[in-house]
Amino acid sequence: MAIEIAPEVMRFYAATINEADRLSTSADGTLEMVRTQELLRRYLPAAPASVLDVGGGPGAHAKWLVDDGYTVHLVDPVPRHIEAAKQLSGCTVELGDARELTAADASFDVVLLLGPLYHLLERDQRDRALAEAWRVLRPGGLLAAAGINRYASLFEHTAFAHLHKDSVRESIGNILATRIHDGKKAFTAAYFHSGAELRDEVAEAGFEHAEVFGIEGPTWGMLKATEQFTGDSIVDSPLFASALTAARMAEPYPDLLAASSHLLTVGRRPV
Repeated sequence: MAIEIAPEVMRFYAATINEADRLSTSADGTLEMVRTQELLRRYLPAAPASVLDVGGGPGAHAKWLVDDGYTVHLVDPVPRHIEAAKQLSGCTVELGDARELTAADASFDVVLLLGPLYHLLERDQRDRALAEAWRVLRPGGLLAAAGINRYASLFEHTAFAHLHKDSVRESIGNILATRIHDGKKAFTAAYFHSGAELRDEVAEAGFEHAEVFGIEGPTWGMLKATEQFTGDSIVDSPLFASALTAARMAEPYPDLLAASSHLLTVGRRPV
């Protein structure tokens, strides 16, 4: 199987960023990890259910899933990620593409798409990934898919305190208008969803009971700005605890989805 991934995405994950560090060293990354864990644990079937972690990177989520007793198979298109994930105990790994999975039909209890949908810029490509997730899920199985919020770059570059610069303002304006970042500068090629759009894509792929959550909630930018300008870790601070509480309190209010950095939608293949 030939893996066709945008060169900007491959360069970004192969040489620019360590995805495992992103979710464990910064306050907003830690918030993303903590909230993703608690949201998934709310819906996951009991261990030792089988989980296909598609686009699972170096295994940041596979690790805690294995520790929770799940049977995990990780698929990722980036060789660097596969080599890192091979070091995890109890997790099998495979170089592969979300749009063309090698797993058999109806062979997994859970499919995670916690990265692929926001690196597939065209709707038909995202639909292919969702169709593959449907195919390999058992009837009644759980899909959990993540997206980057449409307005995340606006909040992030405000936290970095350079949104007022003409070149940055123009770039972020383009993302807001088109929902696409071309990956030529800074972050890699990406598609930015609204909460309703992400939920609708999952529902239109045939998954039932689709729900969407704001992962980090509305105050994650405060964490990023504080660490940016103090240089200190604030993961154990009252500010972090308050931001986590805000994310939980925001869940019943759909209007606040637009303030989160990442979105998580869950749905089930019909029985």
